[in-house]
Amino acid sequence: MLGDSTITEQSTFDPKKISDFYKKITESLENWQIQDISISNNEDVRRIFTKFETKIGNYIISGHLSIQFHVLLYYRPDNRVIKIQKELADLIDNTKDKEIQLSEMGDEFVLSKLKEMGYTNLTHQNLFEIFYDNDELREKIYNEVEGKTDVNFKELSNKKTQLFNELDSFLLETYQTSPVLIDDTKLIAGEEGCLCTFDLEFVKNNVKEGLFDPKKISEKTKQDIFQTLEQFLQIISKN
Repeated sequence: MLGDSTITEQSTFDPKKISDFYKKITESLENWQIQDISISNNEDVRRIFTKFETKIGNYIISGHLSIQFHVLLYYRPDNRVIKIQKELADLIDNTKDKEIQLSEMGDEFVLSKLKEMGYTNLTHQNLFEIFYDNDELREKIYNEVEGKTDVNFKELSNKKTQLFNELDSFLLETYQTSPVLIDDTKLIAGEEGCLCTFDLEFVKNNVKEGLFDPKKISEKTKQDIFQTLEQFLQIISKN
């Protein structure tokens, strides 16, 4: 249900099934170093991913599986949601005028009270400094201001907080992605989709080098690399 109480149909998926899928794949990989499956959370964008690598001769193959999706919030279709929204609307409307009145009255009352206490020639900066430095004075004056109205603003504030918290309890998370392959750039940009990449790096003196001459790869190493990638393809196809 949307915020305006209209009902909508939304497709979603279970992120745990994605994690389970990746786990099956990584558990089937032999002679690979596997990173734990991780979930990143950046506001409404989430990512489930895992990385793994294996060494073939003087080369390292690094693999990366990832799915990126958006989180959309909806309310459960429940009549209580509508009732809470109406209560909040009525509460805000009924107290708006009183808050304006209290604010106007409060400014005059605060100045008057401070003058009685010996504060003269007050400016906005002076008021800020006085209230900032003297918590007891600030609390005392605020309580006296609220006492001059028949509205219990603290009680109303607590009521609003209670209603908002209850409303939040009806929120549901749904997940949306696109069945398309994306690259690292689109992944970083927050686009929806799936990523599957492999990087080949040359290892020299225990240091990885991304730039190397492919012509120098021996035929045996090439065959081992192709075979390793073919095995991965078979694993992912079976799962």
